[in-house]
Amino acid sequence: MDELIDIDEQEHRFASARVARLATVTTDGAAHIVPCCFALLDDRTIVSAIDAKPKSTMALRRLDNIATNPRVSLVVDQYDDDWSQLWWVRSDGIATTLNSGVAYEAALDALAAKYEQYQVDRPQGVVISIEPNAWRSWSAKPLA
Repeated sequence: MDELIDIDEQEHRFASARVARLATVTTDGAAHIVPCCFALLDDRTIVSAIDAKPKSTMALRRLDNIATNPRVSLVVDQYDDDWSQLWWVRSDGIATTLNSGVAYEAALDALAAKYEQYQVDRPQGVVISIEPNAWRSWSAKPLA
């Protein structure tokens, strides 16, 4: 039976996930999806940083896409060969980019609190900040 996830469980699953997939839209209307590290701030703002992991360029398509169309989606999920364990949570929202300031530093602090790698090598790039306007979720198994 398909089940919706209650709000508290939805937020817990989303916040504790280690990786998400960020979906943006290109200027010609194509979907562009990339995996990313992220953190959920207390006010439910979602943040992700452009970090030092190897990239072919720092002029990233996701940043161009957000500048043109700030509507984004971020999804986390759990896959298991036991399909009764499957679930996903998606947040749709409006993204902005931050280069400095209090909100920028708060985002980096939240990311460093979640990822040990960011404590050692704090991101120096742009922060993507997402203000959610809709949450959706699904779980294959009813919650206890």
